[in-house]
Amino acid sequence: MSRPVRDAGRCLNSRKRVWIWPVAVALVAAVLGPGAPAGADADRSGLAEAIDTILGDPRMEGGTASVVVADAGSGELLYQHLPATRLMPASNTKLTTSAAAMEILGPEYRFSTEVLTNGRRYGSLLHGDLYLRGTGDPTLLAEDYDELAERIADSGITRVDGRLIADDTRFDTQRLGRSWAADDESSYYSAQISALSVAPDTDYDTGTVVVTVAPGEAAGDEPVVTVTPDTDYVDLDVRATTVAAGGASDLTVGREHGTNTIVVSGTTPVGGAGAKEWVTVWEPTGYAAAVFRDALAEHGVKVVGPTSLGRRTPATARELAAHDSMALKDMLIPFMKLSNNMHAEVLTKAMGYEVSRQGTWSAGLAAISGYLKGIGVDTGKVRQVDGSGLSRMDNFPAGQFVKLLLAVRDEPWNADWYRSLPVACAPDRFVGGTLRSRMCGTAAALNARAKTGSLTGASGLSGYVTDAGGRELVYSIVLNNYLASSVKPLEDAIVVTLAKSTAQTAGSASVRRGGTDADIECSWRKPDIC
Repeated sequence: MSRPVRDAGRCLNSRKRVWIWPVAVALVAAVLGPGAPAGADADRSGLAEAIDTILGDPRMEGGTASVVVADAGSGELLYQHLPATRLMPASNTKLTTSAAAMEILGPEYRFSTEVLTNGRRYGSLLHGDLYLRGTGDPTLLAEDYDELAERIADSGITRVDGRLIADDTRFDTQRLGRSWAADDESSYYSAQISALSVAPDTDYDTGTVVVTVAPGEAAGDEPVVTVTPDTDYVDLDVRATTVAAGGASDLTVGREHGTNTIVVSGTTPVGGAGAKEWVTVWEPTGYAAAVFRDALAEHGVKVVGPTSLGRRTPATARELAAHDSMALKDMLIPFMKLSNNMHAEVLTKAMGYEVSRQGTWSAGLAAISGYLKGIGVDTGKVRQVDGSGLSRMDNFPAGQFVKLLLAVRDEPWNADWYRSLPVACAPDRFVGGTLRSRMCGTAAALNARAKTGSLTGASGLSGYVTDAGGRELVYSIVLNNYLASSVKPLEDAIVVTLAKSTAQTAGSASVRRGGTDADIECSWRKPDIC
């Protein structure tokens, strides 16, 4: 069922905002204003020198760093380096999107998906159209569509003599974010955004299919290729070949532009691992409709008419079946732990609809900006053009991220939001997330929580860590314009330094040399890095 719309001005006009935030905003502004010096304690402890030394690493030669550290309890600034310099934050952008979603939509917010009709029943015949209406749920699986189909069958309907109409009109038809890279089109982290889609598994990468390639039994055989979910919505063009054991394994899997033809090419050796790739579909609304139509057929319900996309459900239509998503506070776990770009964009459009009845990026970004202003973030000093940070047009300084991280500590939903942040060296993917293999064996392991971020030449890490004296610290590290393959070891060294420090004495941390899989954000590689 659809949930009632809350007052669009609620998050900015509550009593809490009137009495608490002016004080908090004044405090944060005082400690993070332009050119604010580090506190005397930080100077005496040697913390500034320790972090400066890390930032002087040759990997940052010619690059730019914006770094801010503050005491979470008092708001006291402990360190800053170019705190107002705007840089590409990559997935650190999800900090603002997720926090705004918790405030605007609410921790208990659920997306609904409904099956409706304005037709009439004649025994087992439904005379009229069947509507599948989505509101953006990015966690819908094929099994959820199967359950909806089962309910239709259980109601006694076996034949629909009208059309199957997929209603994705809660959101607009702009499928891709501003300035997203064209060569990412088939990559699962850059899927098209629709109010009606399908995720292939419980990582919930909505708008994608999983393509599994296994070698044939003998050299010369065509590899065995399967798609999850099992759907004819995509076509397979297998150009790959099985080669003898020990031969080259150089499979590539990608979708041709503007089509749902997935091309599998290259070679895979007998007995080899093959490949497993998550690939986006073209037009996710059609994907959802195809999966639902197949599910209806499996349950003995035949829809005679064609599938029609993007038509609004009549106000007079009555509900036949419905599915509600998990609550937003629980959805934050796959969203933030695995840095799911599509969740961020769906939530952005959902916030736009909640606040202004427009399921668009512009309306959603305006809603996010309104929330940020309400907690003291200077939105005149940031640029956010999408929800995930996939766009290279996003610009944030570390100082504004620290304002956000300080402010949300007093939000009533903070415990659920804090729980969604990846935890350094926690082995469970849904605990450690994108930090699961980082800072292990250090004082930051199972201590630091942060949102990661990765684009070519841009990296970020912003969150919380408890120092050796028991103080909770807030930090934001945004690094750009470097040519090294990775600067994540520098981020880790700064956080480990904080974890080993006290108010009186700075800790020290060695900077890891060389690169490993831990250097690559998990949201860019599937399935087992994080």
